[in-house]
Amino acid sequence: MTDVARVAGVSAQTVSRALAGHPNVQEKTRAKVLAAVEQLGYRKNNAARVLSSGRSRTIGVVTLQTSFYSRTALTHGIERAAQEAGYAVSAATTASLDTSAIESAMLRLADQHVEGMILAVPLIHVSRQIEQLTGAVPTITVDGSRTSATEVVAVDQSLAARLATRHLLDLGHETVWHVAGPRAWLDASSRSQGWRAVLEGEGRVVPPELEGDWSPESGYRNGLILGRIPDVTAVFVASDEMAFGVIRALHELGRRVPDDISVVGVDDIALAEYCSPSLTTVAQPFAEMGALAVAHLMRYIADPDAAMEPASVEPSLVVRASTAPARRV
Repeated sequence: MTDVARVAGVSAQTVSRALAGHPNVQEKTRAKVLAAVEQLGYRKNNAARVLSSGRSRTIGVVTLQTSFYSRTALTHGIERAAQEAGYAVSAATTASLDTSAIESAMLRLADQHVEGMILAVPLIHVSRQIEQLTGAVPTITVDGSRTSATEVVAVDQSLAARLATRHLLDLGHETVWHVAGPRAWLDASSRSQGWRAVLEGEGRVVPPELEGDWSPESGYRNGLILGRIPDVTAVFVASDEMAFGVIRALHELGRRVPDDISVVGVDDIALAEYCSPSLTTVAQPFAEMGALAVAHLMRYIADPDAAMEPASVEPSLVVRASTAPARRV
């Protein structure tokens, strides 16, 4: 800053005011300062800004190390909304859902003096360390799990399952099989509960639940099982990526989608519209969810003592070519 002041022919205090947008700095002076900044390649020192103001203007996001579309899309939504709010985003990834791994990711963000955190991973076990961190740093969770200090922003996953299951029953299928996500994920368990509730409420047989790990490979393995069961006519799969694997397996076994078996996924990822057949799915508004999480966090940062209700985003059914009325024998 001293170098900028020397080149611009003003005081260091004037440089500070000009860069901060102070109204008392004349436009001619501000232009001289900005020209000196460009000439010298000056960049604001974030560490110095934290020391002087106590504000980092940065939020942290804890997410799983994965290529799954849903996590990537959610992170993009958070980054876009944070940028619009004048905040940078620092991401800390974890290779597992182990409590110690999540603790480590949160500690890395806390060491960067983030003003708030968004946890995009399920908290299977809440340790004392996690309780302390969420008590010290305003924190939002986005999958329904929480500590005593976190606020929640989530998609209604039970509704997503009910929409998918109801759609298949309305097409005349006697029951609906389910390929669930990992039991450790609250998203997966909520979808399973919604699927089961619809079938039980209609007095339908509830088939054995199959489990995947969100990957297309796990969908494929379960599809090989489903394709060998003659009575299967409808399947609700807990993610689009697993649904692609299910459809591939059914095709290899000679079971046509949707003529023989209807398939519904969850997420509405970009490929869902362009696979063959195009996938009927329950769309999750990831960009809206990211924006809502950031807005919630901004209010929490501004007033940590404010009472805030958990926020929920509703999914929507997108009907495409992978579902059809049940065949009458």
